[in-house]
Formats: sequence, C-alpha cells, structure tokens
Amino acid sequence: MEQLEIQQTASTPLVSFDDSGKTLRIVGESYPENSFAFYTPVLAWLGRYLQQHAQLTVDITVTYMNSSSIKCMLDLLDALEEAFKKGSNVAIIWRHDLENPRSFELAEEFCEEVTFPFDIVALSA
Repeated sequence: MEQLEIQQTASTPLVSFDDSGKTLRIVGESYPENSFAFYTPVLAWLGRYLQQHAQLTVDITVTYMNSSSIKCMLDLLDALEEAFKKGSNVAIIWRHDLENPRSFELAEEFCEEVTFPFDIVALSA
C-alpha cells in the first residue's frame, strides 16, 4: 500500500498514515482555497486502503474547518461507515482543545452521523 503524506500548510492540515499503528492522522486547520482538490487524493487513498485492509483508526486534531472541508470530512465518514458495515474495524479519535468549543461541537455533529466507534477526546492543557 502506498504511503500517504501531505505536509501541513497555513490553510491545510497534515495528513499522514502510520502503517505500524494503522492510523491516519489529520492535524491542523482546514480551509484550502479548493477543499475538494485537497481532499480528493486523501479520499482516493482511503478507498484503496479500505479495499485491502480491515483496520484503520483516523486520529483527527483539526482546530478549524471551513464549510467545504466539512463536506469533504462527511465524505470521509461515509467511506468509513461503509467499510464498518462490511465488517472493517474502523474508528475515529477526534481531539479538541477545551478552549475551542466549535471543534467539540463539530465532533459531536460528526459522531451522530456514524455507527462506528467515535471517541471525542479533550486535549490536555
């Protein structure tokens, strides 16, 4: 399986896959000029990965997402939900800053969209 590594910028998150831990990390802020162009390779990689592997944890620490990034995240959740319904062991860990209530609210909204394990974890100060 090819690796996935997209470096973080001021407007895009780090996207990194750790094969040993079967963990896809998404860290930073997400407000690219074209969210669909940014997330299309991530979603394509995810689709290929889930066809070949039955385990993945997505570890997310995103402090801000614009509306088009939220749509892309919903697409990611849909792919994970489909894999879960087919028997894959998928989960999300959403880390949020206690001083950023919007990140927590967004995690709660996303959590309601899925049936697979979705943990919302406060970042320690």
